[in-house]
Amino acid sequence: MKSAIDRRQFGIRGLAAGGAIAAGALRAGSGALAQSAPLKIRVGWVVVPASTAPLVLEKKELLRHFGKSYVAEATRFEGTPPVITALAAGELDIGPLAFSSFGLAIQNARLDDLRVICDEIQDGVPGHGSNEFMVRNDGPIKTVTDLKGKVLATNAMGSAVDIAMRAMLAEKKADLISAVPPFSLDPDLRAIAHTLFTQHDAFGVTQLTMWTARENFIQKNRAALVDFLEDTVRAVRWYVDPKNHDEAVAIVARLNKAPPARMDWAFTSRDQYRDPNGTPNLSALQNNLKQQKEVGFLRDDLDVQKYSDLSMVGEAAKRLG
Repeated sequence: MKSAIDRRQFGIRGLAAGGAIAAGALRAGSGALAQSAPLKIRVGWVVVPASTAPLVLEKKELLRHFGKSYVAEATRFEGTPPVITALAAGELDIGPLAFSSFGLAIQNARLDDLRVICDEIQDGVPGHGSNEFMVRNDGPIKTVTDLKGKVLATNAMGSAVDIAMRAMLAEKKADLISAVPPFSLDPDLRAIAHTLFTQHDAFGVTQLTMWTARENFIQKNRAALVDFLEDTVRAVRWYVDPKNHDEAVAIVARLNKAPPARMDWAFTSRDQYRDPNGTPNLSALQNNLKQQKEVGFLRDDLDVQKYSDLSMVGEAAKRLG
């Protein structure tokens, strides 16, 4: 598994408080140590603002259960496929997976106990953005039929490969590339290329990424996970609220080390969709997996209902009203 070094641990005060309580329990001869410490939840992420974890953990003042029932650690990955390895090795508790990686995790990595537990981001929802497939402004491609015999380049979402693909387009080494936010909105890219079609044109609505966890971890830690998902949904609602837009963009810009002006599309109609209750679109996910099989990248049909547990995020959203 290859992940970036960006690993963030939060909740030091909560851990210290838990340690003090545990120490007192030990002095009193009690066995309460295991019960007093908050659960540590290890969460993966790929790119901001599409990834939820780093955004949520930037707003600690909204996390009412943080340091009490749980603390969290966010680790960055170069794409969703390496997340499968981390989940399989027990090195990650909540893994963000694209629909394509989700199917492969179950069928190839044999993670039959994997469950979808929360939405992260959806592509192609009406009124919101969609990943783009772009061609050079001065190139020969005018319609999709013109692609026959041409060089097509794809990328891992939010990875260094994306930068390389854009370079290929600039150097005329590829005739079409796929581009995802924030890279697809880069003015330098827009200056030399335009959109030929979008992911929505090809797939309709896509459950692009979602949070997943393994059944054993869920069963052991359900109460703490509900608390964490409650805090997550509260934070996501804060980010998508227009009155918080300037502060939200400033956070995204800081995490990306970019000027805020370049990130002002985040959480607007140009951005992809986040469900305000954290509910993934399982119908879209089922259709996405069907399409994945049809193009030869998935061996068997999968029933997404079997591999989903939305009871926790449902309870979390219900608490918030």
